Amino acid sequence: MTVLTGARERWVRTGGVELCVAELGDPSQPTVLLVHGYPDSKEVWSQVAARLADHFHVVLYDVRGHGRSTAPQPLRGGFTLEKLTDDFLAVADAVSPDRPVHLVGHDWGSVQSWEFVTVKRTEGRIASFTSMSGPSLDHFGHWIQKRMKRPTPRRMGQLLGQGAKSWYVYLLHTPALPEMAWRGPLGKTWPRILRRMERVPSDNYPTSSLPSDAAHGAWLYRDNVRSRLRRPRTDAYAHAPVQLITPLADVFLSEQLYDELELWAPQLTRRTLPAKHWVPRTRPDQLASWVAAFVRSVEGGRQEPRATGRYADRFGGQLVLITGAGSGIGRATAYAFAEAGARVVAVDRDGEAAARTAEMSRLIGAPDAWAETVDVSDEQAMEKLAEKVATEYGVVDVLVNNAGIGLSGSFLDTTSDDWRTVLDVNLWGVIHGCRLFGRQMADRGQGGHIVNTASAAAYQPSRALPAYSTTKAAVLMLSECLRAELADDRIGVTAICPGFVNTNITSTARFTGVDAEEEARRQKRSARLYGMRNYPPEKVAEAILRGIVNNEAVVPVTPEARGAHLLSRFAPGVLRRIARVKPPV
Repeated sequence: MTVLTGARERWVRTGGVELCVAELGDPSQPTVLLVHGYPDSKEVWSQVAARLADHFHVVLYDVRGHGRSTAPQPLRGGFTLEKLTDDFLAVADAVSPDRPVHLVGHDWGSVQSWEFVTVKRTEGRIASFTSMSGPSLDHFGHWIQKRMKRPTPRRMGQLLGQGAKSWYVYLLHTPALPEMAWRGPLGKTWPRILRRMERVPSDNYPTSSLPSDAAHGAWLYRDNVRSRLRRPRTDAYAHAPVQLITPLADVFLSEQLYDELELWAPQLTRRTLPAKHWVPRTRPDQLASWVAAFVRSVEGGRQEPRATGRYADRFGGQLVLITGAGSGIGRATAYAFAEAGARVVAVDRDGEAAARTAEMSRLIGAPDAWAETVDVSDEQAMEKLAEKVATEYGVVDVLVNNAGIGLSGSFLDTTSDDWRTVLDVNLWGVIHGCRLFGRQMADRGQGGHIVNTASAAAYQPSRALPAYSTTKAAVLMLSECLRAELADDRIGVTAICPGFVNTNITSTARFTGVDAEEEARRQKRSARLYGMRNYPPEKVAEAILRGIVNNEAVVPVTPEARGAHLLSRFAPGVLRRIARVKPPV
């Protein structure tokens, strides 16, 4: 059986059973109490608990009949919501006698926690409740009754859809069959099912107690579901702030179950997550971030800051890594994701610039933002970055390979060293990012998105930009190839192709075949021309977020980029003739 690293164990006796309780973190800090679901034990929370323990007093316990807690005798009638509430109060009184606890529940841990947060006898013992993948049976009962009394095609479709998703509930009510299955072949194959269907990592989970946990846990359904759905309580109002986290790809529960939840939970914060059911195992970093932010807001006596960006519902809480984030398009993109409530990793070879971007991202609205100093052309440095990010922040949900440098000059004036420099940053930097972070996304199996900043120069030839255009054309084709390969892993890939954007790339671009004085003059002239065009990087950032939301393959940005893209498809000869025009110097 998996042991929670560094946990302190105690036993709490209540109602004829002994509950195994584990504690992590500083007991003087606010207590976060994690309640597991079916057919899990408390170890389902191990990764979330480890992330929360640096800031809070974290408590987990095995529900009666699960893990190392003892089972009631007889089993029938021993798992009612009333008795589970007794267990919760006994644990809360033992670990936090003087302060209310912040409750977090998943699956059946959430189902029973809804009972805890809506009954009168627990008032004052719960400071907040975070629910995921488990509705209140009372709310569910009213949801069903409303659709049965006033049927419409839409409501009946919702009812039938959730009925199909709840197929397993009917089986768990059959006598003896679930116990035989779990203690037999299903118990042995369940870990493989979780890995294949939910992409739950194979890290010694589930625990060895799974067969008996699942067999005992069948009584959670038998003792509660039919009786509550038939006669739901009418006073099931939450007496504490509630945070609802809804995995959008949950195969067991429909989003529509929570459509009217504000009626029952007036202090409600909604979150959505592009993930499947077992989010405590597949998205522990994101859950820990949301739980921590919610607890801090409640403890501080203030409403949690809400992301104000246009795509807050899509990117809130997601982990986004942006290279070249110290300025220009990269910095504007970091700010756009911060406004949408994403957690931001700002990467740049200029450490001070990355730190400024991270600091401002936090002020704008990012729940967390970090700065990392890395040269994307350095393969070993990128490998270390990928390892550090996965270990400390989690698997990236969105990767934006934006770092790039400019190089102008004729092909014959471009040296081998010039080629190596621009290829190392503009192409190899993108390859390193896609390979390392893309592999982590694919291994996690929960989808994601990769954005590669190419350029309108990728499809618009120019006698003045042979090296730069070649690297950007390679990035565009790489993106197209990756998009095809990673589609089966639900990882989108988008190539962003800006035209003339007012960033500092013009003032730092290299010009081949000229001396330093002439290069400085051309840099200043280019910067002045781009400034006169004055297309802001914030518009490119907006296009990046929109491209991810719509899962677009290629996104030309600026009118000239869109025009050139159309010509490249329908009149490429026109672009070839334009490419012959010698640019002014």
